[in-house]
Amino acid sequence: MRAAVLGKPIEHSLSPVIHNAGYLAAGLDDWTYTRHECDEAGLARFVDSLDERWAGLSLTMPLKEIALTVADEATPVAEAIGAANTLVLRGGRRLADNTDAPGIMDALAGIGMKEAEEIAILGAGGSARGALAAAQQLGATTVHVYARRIEAIMDLGPVASALGLRLKAASWDEAVAAGRADLVIATVPKGVTDDLKLNWRPDTVLFDILYDPWPTPLAASAELAGVRVLDGLALLLAQAVRQWTQFTGLDEAPVTAMREALYEAVPSRASAEKGPE
Repeated sequence: MRAAVLGKPIEHSLSPVIHNAGYLAAGLDDWTYTRHECDEAGLARFVDSLDERWAGLSLTMPLKEIALTVADEATPVAEAIGAANTLVLRGGRRLADNTDAPGIMDALAGIGMKEAEEIAILGAGGSARGALAAAQQLGATTVHVYARRIEAIMDLGPVASALGLRLKAASWDEAVAAGRADLVIATVPKGVTDDLKLNWRPDTVLFDILYDPWPTPLAASAELAGVRVLDGLALLLAQAVRQWTQFTGLDEAPVTAMREALYEAVPSRASAEKGPE
């Protein structure tokens, strides 16, 4: 059986490390997980070329939104946010799902956070859609989105409406106020938040989806202020675990083995504290 991660660029992806470690630990000797560079124009062609040996695909940027167009059906969360990072291939059918949102929930539950009334999201790209879905599951009543382009935030309006969230748009210059929220989710690429100075509230939680290099300047400033911080490795692992069980059809994944392989694959983080099972 086969599975893979698709995106462009894709050489940096650690998904093969996680999934293959899971196969090894579970004794799935006939399973392999690879990476393939693929852009939006090539996704349909790639999916059409797959045979019955393929169990699923993990999709990263820039494929998350177009993924829905190659699926036969989609889960409610993928439909609501208009993006999918997972294609489950079974019985000749293609199911689009999004494990980013529940992955965020799983990672936060690992530090004991299961609800948040006020949430701030930094960035308004594809990853912000998953963050909005997580905000809804956390019971948030208001979500502040800070971005360099207000137009990008407006594109998230229909997503917020579908999730029943009240969305408040703010400029990047106003992001200093984000640190007063219960939870801050940073969804922007490397370097974007390096010069951002937030007024941190000590009981705030920061979830920065980046993981290398670590800590980011944003995470370092949060830690100095006594803020609890989660990094992108927590999300990468959590969403991959959910994909792994969907692809294999097994109820549980060997999370410990998958986590250890992931941390060992990131030299700067190899000695970092590993999260709970």
